[in-house]
Amino acid sequence: MLHRNAPLSVEGRRRLVERCQTRPIAHVAAEMGISRQCASTWVNRYRQFGEAGLLDRPSVPHHQPTATPAEVVARIEQLRRHHKHSARRIALELAGEGITISVRTVSRHLAHLGLNRRKFLDPSGETNRAPRKIHARWPGHMIHLDVKKVGRIPDGGGWRAHGRGSEQARRSRRATGRRNPGGRRVSYTYLHSAVDGFSRLAYTEALPDEKARTAIAFLSRARAFFAAHGITRIHRIVTDNGSCYKASNFATALHALGTRHQRITPYTPRHNGKVERYNRILAEEFLYARTWTSEQQRSEALPVWNIHYNYHRPHTAAGNQPPATRLRAGVTNVMASYNSAAGGRRRTVRVPARRRVRRLSVRCSMSRAAPNSGTAGCPKPTAPPAKLVRYVGAQPRYLPGP
Repeated sequence: MLHRNAPLSVEGRRRLVERCQTRPIAHVAAEMGISRQCASTWVNRYRQFGEAGLLDRPSVPHHQPTATPAEVVARIEQLRRHHKHSARRIALELAGEGITISVRTVSRHLAHLGLNRRKFLDPSGETNRAPRKIHARWPGHMIHLDVKKVGRIPDGGGWRAHGRGSEQARRSRRATGRRNPGGRRVSYTYLHSAVDGFSRLAYTEALPDEKARTAIAFLSRARAFFAAHGITRIHRIVTDNGSCYKASNFATALHALGTRHQRITPYTPRHNGKVERYNRILAEEFLYARTWTSEQQRSEALPVWNIHYNYHRPHTAAGNQPPATRLRAGVTNVMASYNSAAGGRRRTVRVPARRRVRRLSVRCSMSRAAPNSGTAGCPKPTAPPAKLVRYVGAQPRYLPGP
């Protein structure tokens, strides 16, 4: 293999040999900018092997006493092609035949033969392995956790609001220290998300970091959120191999809850695909659906969008219905504007089908009812809910009060 500064290629070596037939080797070597020893090497190889001597030779040693015998390599190829065994299975089969070989050696020979991947075994390029879906059998069977890191929005908006070369973008760049690799790191917001694998019910919070204690606290609040929707028992937590999920404190917290922790295969995000797909929906329909002017504005709108996702947005996995419709228990969606004075009892009312929610739990006061009250003992809200928003495209539209 020639490097970029090599003075001789195959054609250059051929010209060197031709010139050395009528002139001294030292003179030709000086003209071509190489040493006399190098020129003599190629001339001698040409005299001994002809044109084949001008080609590059492999750097493999001539003698390898510990090399794998050729018949063993042929046996490895036969087991791979005919039986589609893995490297570990091939090593076990050879051990049964009295041949001791490591799994790593088998993997190296499979790569050298071009058979290290299953799709290389079929001429059509098929993987020879049917993909399997990860099915959650009931609510709470599998809860998928993940963290999405997004940049913080400076006050007044960043480059998305004012353009990359604007004064506001440069000012925010200087404020966050995002200049050179030697400068301070830009700050981030960490979106912790939990998705129920059965109903696709999701809960998201914007938190300042992704440490283990932050993930444990988020999991506690997520459990309370799912419990309010009838998911009182979480059987399995599925996460990636992030540092916060591999911490011993996180494992201790799950053990105290009696929940099994399942970490996916490294560098295989499709094994946690439900929450990864939710992160994509979150980015397309919320994070970049409109221009935000501050991080506080986006953080305050996140719970609103979460309500929209769970109660209004149709989901194909739920039969083109919102995720909340797949829950058997009643939905506790207590809003600030639906609460009357402190105290009172909880009543369950039916929500029209157009809201895509089965039941809505509201707190009603047992004190005096308003004159225009629609339900006895439940005062009618005087203003529309401040947080109940339905998103139409990228612009939010506040719904009227019930």
